[in-house]
Amino acid sequence: MALAAVLPFLAGPALAQSVVDTTNARKDISAEATGKKFVIATVVKVDGIAWFDRMREGVKQFGEDTGHDVWQVGPSAADAAAQVQLVENLIAQGVDAITIVPFSIEAVEPVLQKARDRGIVVIAHEASNLKNADYILEAFDNKAYGAKLMEVLGKSMGGEGEYVTTVGSLTSQSQNEWIDGAVAYQEANFPNMKQATKRLETYDDANTDYTRLSETLTTYPKLKGILGGPMPTSAGAGRLIAERGLKDKLFFAGTGLPSVAGEYLKNGDIQYIQFWDPAVAGYAMNTLAVMALTDKKAEIKAGLNLGLGGYENLTTPQGGAANLLYGQGWVGVTAENMDKYPF
Repeated sequence: MALAAVLPFLAGPALAQSVVDTTNARKDISAEATGKKFVIATVVKVDGIAWFDRMREGVKQFGEDTGHDVWQVGPSAADAAAQVQLVENLIAQGVDAITIVPFSIEAVEPVLQKARDRGIVVIAHEASNLKNADYILEAFDNKAYGAKLMEVLGKSMGGEGEYVTTVGSLTSQSQNEWIDGAVAYQEANFPNMKQATKRLETYDDANTDYTRLSETLTTYPKLKGILGGPMPTSAGAGRLIAERGLKDKLFFAGTGLPSVAGEYLKNGDIQYIQFWDPAVAGYAMNTLAVMALTDKKAEIKAGLNLGLGGYENLTTPQGGAANLLYGQGWVGVTAENMDKYPF
């Protein structure tokens, strides 16, 4: 079991009634407004880790707010074949829409084409190059996200030394774009830094992160930095740095959640995490699904306001596909401001 799976969320007062602030969310997508109760399933990379537990809360709230029949499923481990089978099951059930965070783009392309051939709307997230989706909703410009991580890591490392990067999967498109953006920023701004080895594939599991990073540190004892793509790396790296007494010697910047990486941030074992709220992303994907299923489809384009934090003015990349939409939904967190994000 991933370490992240056994770390509970911090249940702050602000989350007691509403996980997602929907003060300005669209009201014209409710089952009452659309005249139909749609059936929408969200399929995530892996069930039982903190990131997707948080996304489930947003999906659940969407159902409560709108009256549509929505739920979330995911394989028990990060496994492409298992995720494909879940989609097959949903096609057989005849759902109206599938929102998905793919583990492997290549693996899900055929089954998502099958879903769309059956008239099922597909909304994707963390999948900017997916072909078989009606719309792809990214929380932000992926390369800019990675560049910011490298900006922080490079400063922590004093602009020199060896670093390593992690991705959940070598086929996880968005995470690889983050790393692409990070490496490009390093090459342009920190020429005395270099990657110690190729990207580590850690399967969105904190224990695997810890093991792979431990092995890498043995091979590259001068390692000075870790840039983490998947959320669990923040826990795996924090554990490694704490256990080895490498605080202020080995530095970290990467995707993380305060509920997972908070103790390491507080203790100074890691310096910086970035994230977007997966609950809001889950709510936003389901909002797009309903719009795509109704006469609101024509509104899904650059400039769309979903009325959700970070998704008030969606954009499309220059020269990119019209169905690829970016929000502005990420934040940077350190020990100083982590209390603002109680999840």
